Amino acid sequence: MRIVLADDHPVVRGGLRALLATIDGLEVVGEAPDGEAAVREAQLLRPDVVLMDVRMPGLGGVEATRRIREVAPETAVLMLTMYDDNATVLTAMQAGARGYLLKGAEQGEIIGAIHAVMAGQVIFGPGIAGLVLDYFAAPPVPVAEPFPELTAREHEILDLLASGRRTAAIAERLFLSPKTVSNHLTNVFAKLEVADRTEAIIRAREGGLGLSP
Repeated sequence: MRIVLADDHPVVRGGLRALLATIDGLEVVGEAPDGEAAVREAQLLRPDVVLMDVRMPGLGGVEATRRIREVAPETAVLMLTMYDDNATVLTAMQAGARGYLLKGAEQGEIIGAIHAVMAGQVIFGPGIAGLVLDYFAAPPVPVAEPFPELTAREHEILDLLASGRRTAAIAERLFLSPKTVSNHLTNVFAKLEVADRTEAIIRAREGGLGLSP
């Protein structure tokens, strides 16, 4: 089973490589310090599994997962991160991740999760599984007027972004040019004080957006 490690911390990648080297049948074929490199490695190497961190410089793990699902759909992405909030977990799964583990998971848990996602299963670590079940048992109530600092058009575009649409699809939906949508998104990122699309989606979903089809 061929694996790519995507994490911006060399020590973490080194630890994972050493761990996986002790398991027969697993081979680390590539490493990536950020999301862009993860997408590139997945496209070039066609690994069976990418172990993906969420927060990395430049392109984050969630957006990288979405792109990997487009360019290498046969590759399974397993998130391995320290972030355990509802919005991050659900956004990652919506992007196409097949599993979600927290850093600090036991060796057997990580190995079992790798085999599970490779077999087409969806798997959560123990803490994450409870969080997801609680979320669907009692969905968060959206705030009445989230993000009042946004204009009506910016709010509409953010809602569509949070529902999983790319820039071109938003432009087509609203009868705008992709450049106009990109300009609006730049304003949205500045007003929300977020660095990229992934953080904007997380903030939007925390505010109850992205729920409409």
